[in-house]
Amino acid sequence: MSSQQYAYYPGCTLRTTAKEYDISAQMVCEAAGIKLNELKDWACCGASSAHTSSHLLSIALPARDLQAAEEMGLPVVTACAMCFSRLKYATHELADPEMRDRISRILGKELHNTTKVVHLLQVLDEKSENLPLRKPLGDLTVACYYGCLLTRPKDITELDDPENPQIMDRLLGKLGAKSISWAFKTECCGASMPLTRHDMVLKLSHRILSQAKQGGADCIVVACPMCHSNLDTYQNEMRREYRDETNLPVVYFTQLIGLALGFSPKELLLDKHFTDTLPLLRAKGLA
Repeated sequence: MSSQQYAYYPGCTLRTTAKEYDISAQMVCEAAGIKLNELKDWACCGASSAHTSSHLLSIALPARDLQAAEEMGLPVVTACAMCFSRLKYATHELADPEMRDRISRILGKELHNTTKVVHLLQVLDEKSENLPLRKPLGDLTVACYYGCLLTRPKDITELDDPENPQIMDRLLGKLGAKSISWAFKTECCGASMPLTRHDMVLKLSHRILSQAKQGGADCIVVACPMCHSNLDTYQNEMRREYRDETNLPVVYFTQLIGLALGFSPKELLLDKHFTDTLPLLRAKGLA
């Protein structure tokens, strides 16, 4: 299998609270013949905070990483929806010659804005026909949850339908999983608000979990570490707050692909989530 190369921008979260996403992403890409060349000396893209304090900062931070990829001569791929959003916003803003010149002066290097930005979903979807499938996801019914950033705004992200995306559904379907049709796949989970509006995060995330469960899903599949954190971490609180049996495993799409490729749940760190995934995986013959 020939190797397809990308500059890889992991972002801050995948190296801290979402290590299972980073590790499973790299394992799956290696198995699929995709070479991820990590950006040297990468820095935070500004994520959810920079654009609320300084528009210039929100462009300069991701531009620094785009410039590093530009020097490598490779398209840049990221697995984090927030990082993807900020990198795409930056390329959009840098299309303006005046902004590009201003950012180049800040960085101390000329920036040409030639780097293509893609999400890991797009890369793996393109490879889906040639993935070395060893353990089909057969009896697993999933709710593919895209969140509010991955496909919006459409003219910035240029990824699928902003209201009813299908890329993750299609990818997991090729691996044998069945995905439910539901209306909450792009609803907001509360994003980066757990510390300032914890009540709102509980409410929004509980609605998403409830709708996925009512739709018959065995688990929710995500492509964003913030979405994973909000949906997975607070389920005990949701049970107390809403007095129901909220208990639905939340997994990264790369972890499910990893299972289908023959990696074990432990290798994919599926035993590290707050909401236990192992009973479901054992019941479905995947662990």
